[in-house]
Amino acid sequence: MINQQSLPVYGMKCQKCVARVTALLEEQAGVCAVKVLLEEKVAHFQLDPTGVSLACLTAKLEEAGFPTTPSDADAKLPETLKKLSSAPETSRFTIRKMSCANCAVAVEKAISALPGVIRARVNFAVETLVVEHDSAAGRNSQILQALESAGYPGSLLDQPGKLRFSITGMSCANCAAKIEKTLNAHAGIDFAVVNFAVNSAEVDYDPASLSEAEILAMVEGLGYRAALREDSDQQLIEARHALYWVIFAGFLSVPIMLFMYLRPFGEATTLVNALLASVLQFSAGLTFYRGAYKSLRNRSANMDVLVALGISAAYGYSLLALFGLLGEHAVVFFETSAMLIFFIRFGKWLESRAKGRAGAALKQLLKLQADRAIIVVDGKEEKVAASRLKPGDLVVVRPGEKIPADGQIESGISAVDESMISGEAVPLTKQTGDKVTGATLNSSGRIMVRVTQVGSDTVLAQIVRLVEEAQGDKAPIQKLADSVSNVFVPIVISISLLTFLLWYGPGGKDFFFAFRMAIAVLVIACPCALGLATPTAIMVGSAIGLERGILFKKASVLEHISRLQVLLLDKTGTLTTGVFEVTRLIPAAGIEESRLLQLCASIEAGSNHPLARSLVVAARERGIDFEPLEQIAEIGGLGLCAGTPEGELLCGNALLLENRQIDLSALAAEAEGLAEKGCSLIYLGLNGRLLGIVGLSDRIKENASEALSRLRALGLETVLVTGDRRLVAQQVASELGIDHVEAEVRPEQKLAMVEKYQKQGAFVGMVGDGINDAPALAKADIGIAIGSGTDVAKETGDLILVGGDLLDIERGIRLGRRTLTKIKQNLFWAFFYNILGIPLAAGLFYPWFGVYLEPEFAGLAMAFSSVSVVSNSLLLRRIRKQL
Repeated sequence: MINQQSLPVYGMKCQKCVARVTALLEEQAGVCAVKVLLEEKVAHFQLDPTGVSLACLTAKLEEAGFPTTPSDADAKLPETLKKLSSAPETSRFTIRKMSCANCAVAVEKAISALPGVIRARVNFAVETLVVEHDSAAGRNSQILQALESAGYPGSLLDQPGKLRFSITGMSCANCAAKIEKTLNAHAGIDFAVVNFAVNSAEVDYDPASLSEAEILAMVEGLGYRAALREDSDQQLIEARHALYWVIFAGFLSVPIMLFMYLRPFGEATTLVNALLASVLQFSAGLTFYRGAYKSLRNRSANMDVLVALGISAAYGYSLLALFGLLGEHAVVFFETSAMLIFFIRFGKWLESRAKGRAGAALKQLLKLQADRAIIVVDGKEEKVAASRLKPGDLVVVRPGEKIPADGQIESGISAVDESMISGEAVPLTKQTGDKVTGATLNSSGRIMVRVTQVGSDTVLAQIVRLVEEAQGDKAPIQKLADSVSNVFVPIVISISLLTFLLWYGPGGKDFFFAFRMAIAVLVIACPCALGLATPTAIMVGSAIGLERGILFKKASVLEHISRLQVLLLDKTGTLTTGVFEVTRLIPAAGIEESRLLQLCASIEAGSNHPLARSLVVAARERGIDFEPLEQIAEIGGLGLCAGTPEGELLCGNALLLENRQIDLSALAAEAEGLAEKGCSLIYLGLNGRLLGIVGLSDRIKENASEALSRLRALGLETVLVTGDRRLVAQQVASELGIDHVEAEVRPEQKLAMVEKYQKQGAFVGMVGDGINDAPALAKADIGIAIGSGTDVAKETGDLILVGGDLLDIERGIRLGRRTLTKIKQNLFWAFFYNILGIPLAAGLFYPWFGVYLEPEFAGLAMAFSSVSVVSNSLLLRRIRKQL
């Protein structure tokens, strides 16, 4: 009978801690329906009595750094302070209408000033805002209102209760009205609006009473087809509008340029140019005025301010000169403002295209999802939209079809291509009982899959979410560019004024020359290149990692991983396969081998340790019956103990039995022989007497030697960290060429090993299991989790290797180094461009070489500076062939 249980859990400081505790409990045999509450510091779960004991759960939580008794600090902390110290919530938003990096700075300032906001980070390249804030109700609404007030409308990402989707099959407005009426009539829907013009619908609903799949099913039930609408649709529309404006600006500006020389209308040609320039100034050029107004209203200055000043000065001067208000010799040059608008519009369109290519990997990954699924209902097969699937559904997947959702095979055998998740090109054989991942390709046989995860809970969705968060994050190196952007525009305006005064005064040039030089300075300066230098490289680098199954959780990881000096590697499951085989049974005098294995399996049945699983499998394979023991306790990483009618049963390493004063000398020679062969030893004792030793062997992974060789080539110092005896550990280290060995290390001591090397001044990385080695991975400067690909959200590491390939460690480090190099190149070119471009536009080289820039070409150079930075980031993709 399954019992409802609760345990107090202390030491949780954020939602990541909650995820770690949840994962740890769910890993244990017999534990299900886990719910961990951060504020209440408690874990609720259901426990099968035949599974793990409460004592064992308590021990495992304490090992992971989550004690079940309060510390002195917890006891003394006032309740109000406890609430304040709870982890902040994090919300992600998309932002529109940012024109340059200074807009991003303005948004950060505006949001950071809101009450309850702890930190706000804007990524200009991917147009996202990440806000850490308190848990007060309505905080996200306040943030959205603040964005709207600042002139940068946004929307909340991953917002529960809001759904946007496209509808096909509507023939007229009445169809839209019919769908809208049906949706609004449902009790679980608060509000629904259908837009016939763009074939879309937006729905506010109660997630507790209605799911996304059910809403889509309601629309399809009316005879229309519904599908979730991606944000990329909006980006596509905006990119198309940008192209239309480029064409429009070119259509008006090119004739102005030609008419300046051809003059087909005689004296009236100047008036025609004035008319064309006026239309262009207040249509295609209006976006710069809007942007400048928003920026100045927010007490900041961006690229739009510089462009608006430049085009206004050129257009205004020409207009005044046209009407003779500046004297009869004043020159009219409408082509300058017109070509400026055209060139800058053109450059911004190229920039958006390049940014789109930089972020295309995620969109391509999402497109890999299956659109349709074949569901089995009452023995009949029915084709439905994949978005309508829910956990528990049974689906048929034929050869050549994509698996529509995460699930478990109920019948059939097939080879499944998981390259889009793990980067591994060779299809894996899957059979009854194996887990499969949605969007992977069923290559051969027909299989029946029971759906377990859909929507945002699938592996693919988790991976996409992690990569989006990494791309939306700010690397530390970006701070330099941000600090420069803050003062960039005021400095440029000052230089522009100084340029005019020096040329018109001491320089001895006429007003027209000095004026054009000042305009050129205004429009050539570009903070955008500085703002794009880091995030575009991060986008491309993380996308390349995504293709290989290498997931970077934060932008800072891509930067910091290049600093690694010492790499600690866990042995079991990391360097070795983690699948142990019982190679030798050595019973004590009077004990049969079958009895030795039976007792081992009985006590280890409730444990999830690889050695324990191997002992249970060995007993079953040999047909040995055993009854799992109930009252089992884990003793500090040494092994297990349990009470039996015959006395205390101990199963673990030698130290466990020695601590109970059990004499091991009778089998010491045999134990030494097994250890020399590299076997892991399990000792079994009952009621103060040694019953025997079990020898288990674990194979080193095929590519482990090559992986370690590559890591040494990168100049890294490697350390083997294992709980095995020193003799076994040294044998493995010698075989793989590992520099140092830390043997007989208990799980809770791994964190201390990380601290040991950090105290020596080294930048330390730790490679291990993303769940079992969580404390050590969290403490390391870079935690690298060898994942199973089944639940990446629960992995603790900064870098997650979904496919579990050891070579991906070296690939990830090399990718991080190349990405950092690309960031430095981008920053160099962004700074170099402005350092060279501004003096060139100001005419600094004119006295000696006669070289200067016309304002329109200065504007074109400004636009192309951003394009060059993004294009340089895209060159990083060439590393894919080398990974």
